[in-house]
Amino acid sequence: MTVPLPLGFRVELDARTRRLRDDALFGGVPARVMRLSAAGQPALAELVAGPITSRAAGVLGRRLTDAGLAHPRPPALTQRPDLTVLIPVRDRPRELDRCLRALEHRYPVLVVDDASADPETIAKVVADHGAALIRRDVNGGPGAARNTGLEAVSTELVALIDSDCTAEPGWIEALAAHLSDPLVAVAAPRISAWAGTRSGYAARYATARGILDLGADEARVQPLGRVAFVPSAALVARTDALRAQGGFDPALRTGEDVDLIWRLHRAGYRIRYDAAATVTHHEPERWRVLLRRRFRYGTSAGPLARRHPEAMPPLVLNPWPATAVGGALVASPVTAAAGAVGSYVQTRRALRKADVPADRALRMAAGGVVQTWLATGRYASQLATPLLLAGLTRRRTRPAALALLFGPALLNWWRGGRRQLDPVRFTAAHLIDDAVYGAGVWAGAITERTAVPLTPVGTRQARKALHRHG
Repeated sequence: MTVPLPLGFRVELDARTRRLRDDALFGGVPARVMRLSAAGQPALAELVAGPITSRAAGVLGRRLTDAGLAHPRPPALTQRPDLTVLIPVRDRPRELDRCLRALEHRYPVLVVDDASADPETIAKVVADHGAALIRRDVNGGPGAARNTGLEAVSTELVALIDSDCTAEPGWIEALAAHLSDPLVAVAAPRISAWAGTRSGYAARYATARGILDLGADEARVQPLGRVAFVPSAALVARTDALRAQGGFDPALRTGEDVDLIWRLHRAGYRIRYDAAATVTHHEPERWRVLLRRRFRYGTSAGPLARRHPEAMPPLVLNPWPATAVGGALVASPVTAAAGAVGSYVQTRRALRKADVPADRALRMAAGGVVQTWLATGRYASQLATPLLLAGLTRRRTRPAALALLFGPALLNWWRGGRRQLDPVRFTAAHLIDDAVYGAGVWAGAITERTAVPLTPVGTRQARKALHRHG
C-alpha cells in the first residue's frame, strides 16, 4: 500500500515534466508517461493549487515524487527540531573552529575526536564553543567516529557535518523539514567547494571542479538516478533509521556514506537532495593532497561493488546510441549513421506507444547520443585510458578520440570551471584528476577481485538488477 505524502505538504512539478493532457504527464527518472485516473485528475489539481488536504492527493504526490516527476515542498517547521549536531574530526583544529563558529550554538553539538595527534588542541577548540567531546584512542575512520557519536545521541534527528565544512544559516531547518515525511530518512544539502584564501592552480581547480557538488537540481536520491548518492560531509537524518541499519560500516574508510545511503534506500526509505540548502567544503590547496584524496575515493568502488553490485556499473549504455558512438570512434560513418537512425526510430516508437507527441523524438534521440558520448568519454578517461591513447595514435580514429577525451572536461569547464581557470589549465587538471581517480578504481577492483566497477552494462540489464535488489 502506498504511503501518502503527509497533509500540509505541497508538490512542485519538475522543470522537465511535461503535461501532455489533463490525464497524462511525461517525465521523471527514467522518463515515463504517468496516466491519471478520473480520481487522479482532481488530486493533481489539489496538488498544484495548494497543500495536500486529502489522501488521494497525498498518494498521487507520493507517486509523483518517487518517480521524479515532482518534488515535495514540506511545510515550514513550527518549532525547532529535536536535533544534535555530530562532527567527526581528526586533527584540523582550524577547520573545526570555523565549522563550530558557523553553527552559531543553535543546537547541541557533539564532537568525536578520532585519535587526533594533538587532542589537547582539539579539546580546547571544542570547549571554546561549548560543545561536548568524545575522544577515541584508536583511529577508526570517519564511519567509526560517527558510529561512536550516534551511540551517544539521544535526539530524534542528527545533523552530520564534517569538520572541514562550513554551513550556511538555515540549512538544518530546511533539511529537517523534509523529515516531516515519515518515509524520509535523510535530507542532504548542496555542498559547494571552497579552497580557502589561496589562489594557486590546485586550489582554483579544486574549487572549480567541486567534487562533492551534486548540482543545482533537487532530486530523490537513488542508485542510477539523477542523483545516485549524497556524501555524509553534511546531512540531516533520523537517528533511529541510521541505528536500524547498523550505522556506517566501520570496515569502509571511504565510500561508507554511499553504502549507508544505498542500504537505507533498499530498506524502503526516501532520501532527498535539496540544492537550496547549502554547505561549503574546504577543498585541498595542494596537488599532492588533492590527487591522493581522489585516488582514495576511487578505491571505494571495489568494496562498494561487493556490497551493491547492482548500483555500481561505471557506464550504462542504450544499444542504439552506443552504436552511433561506437561507429564514430572507429571512423565508420555507416555504423554511426545506423546507430543514430536506430536511436531516432526507437525513441519515436516509444513516444507513440506512450501517446506522447513524437515531435520531440529527434531532439531526444540526439540528446541520448550526446549523453552517451560524454558518458563514454568519462569512462574512457578514467578507466580505459590505454584504449583511448591507442585511438589517438591512429590518424583515422584520432579526431573521435580527441573529442572523447576532451569533451567531458570542456563541458565541465563551461558549466562552472571557466569562473576559476582558463580552458587549457582546467582541462589538463581534469584529465589528470580522472586518471588518478580511475587508478584508484582499478586498485579497489583488483583488491576486491571484482570487475563490476569496470564493466559497462546495457540499460535493460541495469534496470533488472536494480529491480531485483530494491
